[in-house]
Amino acid sequence: MCFFALLAAASDGFLGRWNLTVTAGSAQYPSWVEVTQADGKLTGRFVGRGGSVIPAEVEIAGDELRFSPGRPRSAKSQVSSQTYRARLVGGKLEGEGADNQGNPLRFTGVRSVRSPAPAREPRWGAPVTLFNGRDLTGWTFKNPRGSECWSVVDGTLVNKPPCSNIHSERTFRDFKLHVEFSLDASSNSGVYLRGRYEVQIADHAGREPDIHGAASIYSRITPAANAAGKPGEWQTFDITLIGYRVTVVYNGRTVIDNQELEGITGGAMDSDEAGPGPIMLQGDHGRVQFRKILITPGT
Repeated sequence: MCFFALLAAASDGFLGRWNLTVTAGSAQYPSWVEVTQADGKLTGRFVGRGGSVIPAEVEIAGDELRFSPGRPRSAKSQVSSQTYRARLVGGKLEGEGADNQGNPLRFTGVRSVRSPAPAREPRWGAPVTLFNGRDLTGWTFKNPRGSECWSVVDGTLVNKPPCSNIHSERTFRDFKLHVEFSLDASSNSGVYLRGRYEVQIADHAGREPDIHGAASIYSRITPAANAAGKPGEWQTFDITLIGYRVTVVYNGRTVIDNQELEGITGGAMDSDEAGPGPIMLQGDHGRVQFRKILITPGT
């Protein structure tokens, strides 16, 4: 058997996208890795606890998968001290590694399966007001400290950075979401769909569209145009999520049109892509205000 055939036979079980759950000490967090092969060469992409989708060096050694995440292109070095090793156990990844500080970690991984697009749109239910304009009823925090830095001021939901994220108590699968927001100069935030996919909010008026820019699915999907308003102006997102396909209308302009979500983004609450999830608002990158958050769930 030729080298390429041997490589293909060894790697087939590892190919694809994997949703990871990482355990580091007493903490758990989501992660993601993709392993692909072309012309006999293995390549990979990786999402860690936060940040962007980044390339990963991948190799197969016997029955073991090894992948080493690189660093974003803006960094001086493309080399990471992280190396993960995993084996297939009952169709799942079971592995270990270390973070950039050398602390040991373990992880499990399940395949990310994308079901076909539904034949029709869901039946849309009655709209639900997630933010009542008076208090934090219906919202909660993964980090209890959030109750100290999110408040309602003059009918708006506002953070006082540095702050943690806030998320709805209710969870949703398919939905239409309307969000009205305003941000300070140089601030950024994000709206996480199902708590897993960040639609970026950023002070990017007048810039070229960017995969990390306003209305992007952060480091996943570049918007077709930049419709961002100026700091201090009230702006709108109208977002439709059906299955794994997303449409984003930004300030009345469609900038992402029914495109596939390939996987979670950095900062996700979990990696359970098959399940419903909450609406999460990012609070740690700058001051942002929300005055209307309305969701229409699909049934």
